Amino acid sequence: MSDDLAELLATGERAAFHGRPASGVVALESAFERARADGMGAEATAAAWLLGVCLAAAGKFGGSLAVLEPLVAAGASEVPERRLFAALAASTSAAVRRQLGQLDEARVLDESALSFSNGAPEATFDATIGLAADAIVTDDADAAREYIERARSLAEGHHDWWRQRVRLGWVEAEVALLEDDPQRARETLLRAVQLAEMSGAPRHVAKTLLLLAVSQVQAGSLAEAENTLRRAATLAESLGALPTLWPSRALLGALLEESAPAESAKSLSAARGGVIAIADDLPDDLRGVWLDRPDVAALLGG
Repeated sequence: MSDDLAELLATGERAAFHGRPASGVVALESAFERARADGMGAEATAAAWLLGVCLAAAGKFGGSLAVLEPLVAAGASEVPERRLFAALAASTSAAVRRQLGQLDEARVLDESALSFSNGAPEATFDATIGLAADAIVTDDADAAREYIERARSLAEGHHDWWRQRVRLGWVEAEVALLEDDPQRARETLLRAVQLAEMSGAPRHVAKTLLLLAVSQVQAGSLAEAENTLRRAATLAESLGALPTLWPSRALLGALLEESAPAESAKSLSAARGGVIAIADDLPDDLRGVWLDRPDVAALLGG
């Protein structure tokens, strides 16, 4: 691999996991074209997956799915690298579908990711944690706990797996919230925030803060939740991370409706702007799905 291509891939990876996701798009598009032109299939596939991650993290869901779908389609390949990235791409696509409200499609993709992973540790972890998230959104705490235990066992001994451990914290906290135990969720999320901060992963910090605020709301600590949401929203705004920005602003706006109506209106307006920006990147069929998502529809209807 040339030094230039390696640097493009490194730039994209930093943007995907440690910086502003949109800042990695140009580098990864260049890496993909260069690798493909030079017949470097594995590098081209890696660039495409990272590009899909960056686009999804920025709220460019339509663009992300368009990049990832050809990778997922290669899951039947006999080439190990293609199957590995098919698994990773399927997990990323599943996360996008969950956010769009397409829960059945997300679960099918996570199941495909698991079958494509062929036991590769990181890909297997991503698929398993995705299945836990699928169970959570259908309120199936028992199934979610089973997948969480599998994911935890995969993470044991991998002390460098900061991203996986943060995501494990997210689903553990969400199960605690399902079981009406916000204190347990809070403790888990505080550890996840610390790990994300230590790992230099601001996007993961922002999402963890959003979940922490939800646990604080459930516990009745509304003033604390307001401060946490301000932190989450400000960080998400600085990163252009629309999938975290809009719910942070929406929840903050709802909490402030009576106590600070001007700030509430401003926050809700920012949330609506984020939702519309996400819609603008979607093809017509998915745009309708997104705008019909109950909480999105309620926000725009307000």
